[in-house]
Amino acid sequence: MIYIYQKIIFIENQRRVTGGSQFAEMDQIQHKFVDVRGGLKLHLADIGSGPNVVVFLHGFPEIWYTWRHQMIAVANAGFRAIAPDYRGYGLSDTPAEPEKASFADIITDLLAILDALGLDKVFLIAKDFGARPAYLFAIFHPERVLGVVTMGVPHIPPGPSTYHKYLPEGFYISRWQEPGRAEADFGRFDAKTVVRNIYILFSRSEVPIAAENQEIMDLVDPSTPLPPWFTEEDLAAYGALYEKSGFRTALQVPYRSFGEDLKLPDPTVRVPALLIMGVKDYVLKFPGIEDYITSGKVKELVPDLEIIYLPEGTHFVHEQSPDEVNQLILSFVGKHV
Repeated sequence: MIYIYQKIIFIENQRRVTGGSQFAEMDQIQHKFVDVRGGLKLHLADIGSGPNVVVFLHGFPEIWYTWRHQMIAVANAGFRAIAPDYRGYGLSDTPAEPEKASFADIITDLLAILDALGLDKVFLIAKDFGARPAYLFAIFHPERVLGVVTMGVPHIPPGPSTYHKYLPEGFYISRWQEPGRAEADFGRFDAKTVVRNIYILFSRSEVPIAAENQEIMDLVDPSTPLPPWFTEEDLAAYGALYEKSGFRTALQVPYRSFGEDLKLPDPTVRVPALLIMGVKDYVLKFPGIEDYITSGKVKELVPDLEIIYLPEGTHFVHEQSPDEVNQLILSFVGKHV
């Protein structure tokens, strides 16, 4: 782990030298570890010292580093920013049995992090599948949450995924839920290439669907360039972390845990919330999702919800348009602090 940590610091330093003042602040981010259930140590990135705290929850194929732009922005605005790697992700320990990891673990771990750091109430900012534990934590522990901001995914009550009923067999989630299939697909490449391919796929406006005789990784031509807002240095940081963690836990949570029964007493979120959606986000092509959001039905479960669309936004709006997203986050937390 020491080697991987030093490798990430080296990448950050290289980017700081070549990237100007924006990245000179990366060296102010502190890296800590918190003990959680199961004898695991979870890695946290931490910057800022303000009395109000913003906790960032990543999606897939991401780790804490995905929030680099937002962490610096909120810290500069007087907040403390914390971004954990989930168990089995990044620099955090991998559970002894990754196939038993669950969304409940993320919720329990988040509570342990807040308690360990002595944080009474926080804002939760989440992306992709991180939206689920963010909203669930707000339901189970509303007294610990000042507000929730999610990107790319609205609040959907937990339950088995039904998208496979309306999409072809090659739908990427269906493929990744199949034990062993994604492992074999990803195993043909190094971790950096897997992350590269997924970033390219998820930056498109169409749902990734493979043909019957094709695997998901085959949907990306090796000559396809990275999105312009995602550099080779960024990819190196991700690659180094997934090189350490592998993908076993990441395939379990989220993809193989969507049907988890969390025994919610009431699926309603009763804290202020903001949903940021890119108009070009492929998630809007999931059956029923766009109507669920635009019809206002989503507000039945999140009554105090504001929805903002970014016309050119993809699934990675926070990395694609960091200045715009940062302002939306700061405006939201400023109203609800």
